[in-house]
Amino acid sequence: MITITQLEYIVAIDDCRHFAAAAERCFVTQPTLSMQVKKLEEDLGVLIFDRSRHPVEPTELGARLIGQARIVISSTRRINEMINEDKQEATGLLRVGIIPTLAPYLLPALVGHYARRHPLVRVEVEELVSREIIRRLKRESLDAGIFVTPYRDERIVECPVFYEEMLLYAHPGHELLERESIRPADLSPWKMWMLGKGHCFRDQVLNLCEKASNQEGELPFDFESNSLETLMKIVDREGGFTIIPELAALEMPREKREQVRSFAAYTPVREVSVIHSNHYVKKKLIALLVEELKAIVPAGMLRKERGVVVEWQHVKNKHEDHKDKE
Repeated sequence: MITITQLEYIVAIDDCRHFAAAAERCFVTQPTLSMQVKKLEEDLGVLIFDRSRHPVEPTELGARLIGQARIVISSTRRINEMINEDKQEATGLLRVGIIPTLAPYLLPALVGHYARRHPLVRVEVEELVSREIIRRLKRESLDAGIFVTPYRDERIVECPVFYEEMLLYAHPGHELLERESIRPADLSPWKMWMLGKGHCFRDQVLNLCEKASNQEGELPFDFESNSLETLMKIVDREGGFTIIPELAALEMPREKREQVRSFAAYTPVREVSVIHSNHYVKKKLIALLVEELKAIVPAGMLRKERGVVVEWQHVKNKHEDHKDKE
């Protein structure tokens, strides 16, 4: 008979691609895990893993079985969640991924706030790039992501929470700060400091500028950062400008805000959502996460109509309707 424990073991091996690491994750010894997986293979009469490969890989049939195992495990967990919801209890583990351009500005307020209001919930948070969050949600190794949408994947459910303005941050004395109004058309990606590839905020900036990203550089040196804070410090020292999210500006001392400008004609914003797989495990805990996020951001950010959402998956014109106004 197949057991849930055996299914959890093969999922762990698939995630870790290493028997010892999978055993550690499941809090069992490697011989115990290996014995249970071998028994499962013998009972089914199939080989789930190709042990000759390093790292270990599932066979073609094994990959399909592991995919079904993830669904079974998710459904089993959902039973416990339904019981907790019926009892109106907020308890259990919530595994959350958050993108790096949100983590420094949301986590310090969110983690303590959530823990104090829901002491029976244990929250595990990882800072991950967008595509890794999606990958882990689909593999059921995350319960939710704090993420920029729209993403448009039928296997992912999006719960929009707030709308954050995209702002210009420039070196003191930069010519852009002297203009009465700033338009996206005034920006050139090859003249600004940018986040590295893999960050959805970088792609949003490219969408906002409607420019290709492979132009010749006109900056002191070629550099792409994984940190907004690093970009702003480089702007302060080396000149130039960058684009930052509104939450980063709210963290600044008053004198630094003199280097920040909004765009004229319309307000470009990014839509920040809580996302989860369409299996919707841990419904109550995810709903509470949405609620607590709304409680810690300024009320004005909750309104979608405050600006025009800039997408990030493809470089496409999101402010075409506003050109005449510029």
